[in-house]
Amino acid sequence: MLFLFSITWGTVSGWWVPACLLLGLLYAWLLYRQPVNLSNKFRYWLFVARAIVVTFIALILLSPLVKSVSYNPQKPLVLVLQDNSESIKMFPAPSSKGIEQVVNDLSGLKKELGNDYDVREFHFNKELADSLTQNFNGKQTDIAKALQQLNDRFINQNIGALVLATDGLYNQGADPQYEAKNFKTAIYTVALGDTIAKRDLLIGNINYNKTAFLGNDFEIEVLAEAYQGNGENMHLSVTEDGRQVAEQNIPVNSNDFHKVVPVKLTADKKGARKFTISIAPVKNELSVQNNTEAIYVDVLDTKEKVLLLYDAPHPDISVIRQSIENNKNYEVKASLLSDLTAVKPGDYSLVILYQLSASGNSIVPNLLKAKLPVWYIAGAQTDLTAFNNQQKLIHISSGKQEMQEVFPQLTGDFTDFTLSDSSRNKIAAFPPLLAPYGSYTSAPGGGTLLKQRIGNVETSYPLLAFGDEGGERIGVLTGEGLWRWQLAEYQAFGNHHALEELFGQGVQYLTANANRQKFIVYPAKHVFDEGENVILNAELYNDALELINTPDVKIDLKNEAGKSYSFLFTRNNQSYQLDAGTLPVGEYNYSALTKIGDKAFNASGQLTVKPLNLESRQSAANHQLLNTIAKNSGGVMVKPSAINQLADLIRKNENIKTVVYEDKHYSDIIDVKWVFVLILALLSAEWFLRKREGEV
Repeated sequence: MLFLFSITWGTVSGWWVPACLLLGLLYAWLLYRQPVNLSNKFRYWLFVARAIVVTFIALILLSPLVKSVSYNPQKPLVLVLQDNSESIKMFPAPSSKGIEQVVNDLSGLKKELGNDYDVREFHFNKELADSLTQNFNGKQTDIAKALQQLNDRFINQNIGALVLATDGLYNQGADPQYEAKNFKTAIYTVALGDTIAKRDLLIGNINYNKTAFLGNDFEIEVLAEAYQGNGENMHLSVTEDGRQVAEQNIPVNSNDFHKVVPVKLTADKKGARKFTISIAPVKNELSVQNNTEAIYVDVLDTKEKVLLLYDAPHPDISVIRQSIENNKNYEVKASLLSDLTAVKPGDYSLVILYQLSASGNSIVPNLLKAKLPVWYIAGAQTDLTAFNNQQKLIHISSGKQEMQEVFPQLTGDFTDFTLSDSSRNKIAAFPPLLAPYGSYTSAPGGGTLLKQRIGNVETSYPLLAFGDEGGERIGVLTGEGLWRWQLAEYQAFGNHHALEELFGQGVQYLTANANRQKFIVYPAKHVFDEGENVILNAELYNDALELINTPDVKIDLKNEAGKSYSFLFTRNNQSYQLDAGTLPVGEYNYSALTKIGDKAFNASGQLTVKPLNLESRQSAANHQLLNTIAKNSGGVMVKPSAINQLADLIRKNENIKTVVYEDKHYSDIIDVKWVFVLILALLSAEWFLRKREGEV
């Protein structure tokens, strides 16, 4: 590192330097002009010291700036990124060096490039990690995310080259070609794996409704896939509790076969029903782990009815109705408050009160006596006094009838239900709603899903919250203009999935205990992926149907082999939640137990932890992708046998060079410590010499 400094005068003229020097000489001459008891030698040295001291003190009084410049050379970074997913070892290229040797060769790049380059090593599967590895145990591959994390880590640094060793197969994230364009450097790809697909039959995907009604037929769609299986006869079967309920034979007519197979099933039993879809294995098949999938369907007696009450027509009414009725489990009755006499509240599982005015609120107290879950939605027509009195979850203090635009801001600590990442990203980009102007406070026991962002200011004011009052769940939305959300989502994505999921999850949460069960236990989902944390929730109600969590709740999960896992639920707000961590692959039956006084309560169910076999679904390496990434970046794709050529390719690349960064820094001369030390040293030396000669 090279370091230089100079003095810059700013608004002060540089001609003051000779003046300061002249002042120093004049002061020293006046002090030492008369004969003293000192030799000429001492007098000259003391003269020089005093002149320098006075000159510097005069300069300090003028306050010039000291400019320091440092030059920091930065060697080019060479980033080595290695794919650590299972597919690398599962589908090696024929007649190629072992994958362990490939890793060793990649590790040797650091020595071959020498001290002129800064080589950093990483591996990835779903996430980026430091160093190279020979484990190859990653269950998922996200090349784009690894590139993004690497780019973010070394942003604004001198990245000379990126060496990417992978087979080009990814089953998570976006197309890595787009993320690779963010690297403003050459990418050298090492093409691993075999480009020839292996013989395999598998279930690619299953589309189905998670709910069905007792006695009705329902349909599932199975995506059946086959590779290198031309001429085979694929046998697809569906079983329930070990009993076959459907089967089909599907002829395979190509080596790259894909077909969506509709299967009709009957909901003949109430409750959560498990269906197992299987494809019979064939000879010389690569893997049979991906031949079986399990799904759970909730079979219900009747539809849940939702009552939507409003004072006056509004475009939001249609949006709410469409979003809820997208789930076939729900039926919405929208009614003006003036027509409430023809409605029987006891026929409904949930009441939604949309912008009730002062006149409309006079009818509500009789309605709320039915002890139903209520979802309040506030807006410009809302009588805030009655709104604050009817529920205690959110209180709005407003001195004037004005509205303001508020953007949705998702919170990270809401646990009552979960929205998908896709919906969360969409909601975060939604346009603003109109909320009453004022100050907002929320009850301690409530859970806030959305907060208000006013302009660029993130506030603690709740926009959408859920809670429990008197044993009944309530929801509160403090803004109107849902039609804007619906239009914006359709314009951007061509669907309303995020809005439908938001209302679907909200209504499901509010009506979850409509059957008045006092103890319910339910998993976050019925099918968990291998390596995913198993989450279960529990709710306990007392005789007054008030949500409590005083007693302990124990649960046992038992797999097919008879091994049992015991846990104790954690209290979460007014309910319970259990994070059982990762469990081995298999089918689990769970049984939970708790007590209120001497009365015991039990709840049971089942869940599945399925093997994560994404890495075995694609057996043919995608070297075309790697070649495109390398070519577009100015790099080269090489085979594993040519890794030792990478060092020469990088050295010959004229764009990869050491960069020198200039760093300028300005400071007042009074802040320069060595000036103070110099003045103090000269004055001390002068005093010491004069003292020694008896002049002090």
